Amino acid sequence: MNAAIRAVVRTAVFNDCEVVGVFQGYQGLVRGDFKRLHVRSVAKILGRGGTILKSARSEEFRTKEGRMAAHAHLLSNEVDGLVVIGGNGTFTGAKLFYEETGFPVIGVPGTIDNDLAGTDFTIGFDTATNTVVEAVDKIRDTADSHNRLFFVEVMGRDSGFIALQTGIATGAIAVMTPETNIDVDELVQILEKGQQSNKTSSIVIVAEGHPAGGAFEIAKLVHQRSNQYEVRVTVLGHLQRGGDPSCFDRVLASRLGVAAVEGLLSGKHNAMAGFVNDSLVYYPFEEAIKNKTASLDDEVRIAKILSI
Repeated sequence: MNAAIRAVVRTAVFNDCEVVGVFQGYQGLVRGDFKRLHVRSVAKILGRGGTILKSARSEEFRTKEGRMAAHAHLLSNEVDGLVVIGGNGTFTGAKLFYEETGFPVIGVPGTIDNDLAGTDFTIGFDTATNTVVEAVDKIRDTADSHNRLFFVEVMGRDSGFIALQTGIATGAIAVMTPETNIDVDELVQILEKGQQSNKTSSIVIVAEGHPAGGAFEIAKLVHQRSNQYEVRVTVLGHLQRGGDPSCFDRVLASRLGVAAVEGLLSGKHNAMAGFVNDSLVYYPFEEAIKNKTASLDDEVRIAKILSI
């Protein structure tokens, strides 16, 4: 997100606009926690993870009264347009805010889940998947040395983008996501086939949103059905959300930040800037927040083919 903030600030200044940063997301908007930003305010942040503006959930912004307070702060600070960075929750709030106030808002897709429609990739996804791959590669060393079955849980509450991408990249024997429809009985069959073909160790990638539960629950169910496996579980958790951003994410965030400001200046509102087939698009918030998991069909097919 820092790369996107940097791009927004510098593009605005390049176009002779003043910029204020809002701290703590919508919570800061409700409370008027603003600070003037200039070109040097965003120096040396391109390679830093997280966000210099911080982030927070805001129950107040969920109410109409809170959104009206945010609108009043924007007007009193003579702000003419708003750039928001986030995912489904952020864009749902931005959509409501625009509908109620008419205030110009444009979004930058920032979520490691990569589950927003209207853009091929979201900021953070590439960095998160690289983090998972590095961790799973290390886990495989132990799995191979001790003939163990490892379950690795990755983020993805409502979609399996991270799980499928990393499952393919690390050679997982199975990837369990809402899209793959693999249940525990089928997983046991897959593991048995692996043993028959002389697989000495196996790694199963589990999306946290799998209907059967997380990695611990699934590992327990597998052990109940067959006690021949020495099972270990690793939950990567928020490890996936931090660290230095990848080159891809830095460039993507920079391009999106520029596009957001240029979109506002050209009169585009109530939309998200995104890239589809490497071409810039402005996608309505209402459409962007619809999960794009149908696009995972090919990954599901490939993961199944390569896991034998």
